[in-house]
Amino acid sequence: MPTPANRAANATPGLALGLGALAYGAEAGTGWERAAAVAVLGCGILAVRGFRAGVRCEAERLVVRGFTRTRVIPRAAVTGVTDFPSVRWTSPRGRRRRTPVTVLAEVSGETAGARSRKRGNTARPRRWAARG
Repeated sequence: MPTPANRAANATPGLALGLGALAYGAEAGTGWERAAAVAVLGCGILAVRGFRAGVRCEAERLVVRGFTRTRVIPRAAVTGVTDFPSVRWTSPRGRRRRTPVTVLAEVSGETAGARSRKRGNTARPRRWAARG
């Protein structure tokens, strides 16, 4: 799972957008205030999901929590974890699928420590899948 600093960084875009929408809505008319309240709610959800984003390896399933959705993949369906990172798996109908883990993707400009932790956090589900 990401470190507290990474979690805070993942939550920042949602918080920043939410605060901006709240400030705009406070100065706008009644209609915009309602629209800003909806935008703030959506940004709050994005901030919380960003904070909780990551991968959880359980005994019989892999839980990939992203910014917009959570995917639960049975252990038997997982075929591997790529370097991107993404989880490769097979659906019950036999279709090959891929679920990206964007929170663990390496980006330019990040510190060596952050990159190292992301690689370690990517290795964990890879080892979990190999033990399958």
